[in-house]
Amino acid sequence: MSLVGGVVARQCARSGFGFTTRTIASSARLSLAQPVPKEQPAEPSAKAPLVKEFKIYRWDPEQPEQKPRLQSYKVDLNQCGPMILDALIKIKNEMDPTLTFRRSCREGICGSCAMNIDGQNTLACLCRIDREASKDSKIYPLPHNVYLGPAALLHAYRWIADSRDSYGADRKEKLQNTFSLYRCHTILNCSRTCPKGLEPGTAIARIKLEMATN
Repeated sequence: MSLVGGVVARQCARSGFGFTTRTIASSARLSLAQPVPKEQPAEPSAKAPLVKEFKIYRWDPEQPEQKPRLQSYKVDLNQCGPMILDALIKIKNEMDPTLTFRRSCREGICGSCAMNIDGQNTLACLCRIDREASKDSKIYPLPHNVYLGPAALLHAYRWIADSRDSYGADRKEKLQNTFSLYRCHTILNCSRTCPKGLEPGTAIARIKLEMATN
């Protein structure tokens, strides 16, 4: 220590200021020894429930005396996937295991989940849920229970259009009824929905043309 420094230190000690340096040093060591509390991350605010009502066609073939009905289910869209098929799976898994429907690939390829959703024939795996909660969604099976549907008529046309087929007249005769060919109103929902782009609506129109001209 230099001569000037020693003199200053002794004067400070005599005047009673010596404790100041020790107190500051002790406070500094104490603050360094104590851990700094970590800031707690803010908890994300939970989304308010967005509840939508689904009205689904129900019929039990084991109880044919009971008429078909629409059964209501309420689903929180914030806890559900974006597609109608997601809602159906959630209802079956969490609300009503008796709900039955077909599904397979979930990619719009197999066509297994075809059904009538809000008045349109489409695939449940490709149909997005309308997130307007005040508007319910109605889901029905495809209207193929009694009459031939687009897939069957498309298959029939493949044989009718084949010149090698010798049963064309018989096939056309079987289509002469109100539950087959002429239930088609040429809305072309089948062509729009067909996952393979096979244009069953066009095939049906060609069958009608052949039957009208022969």
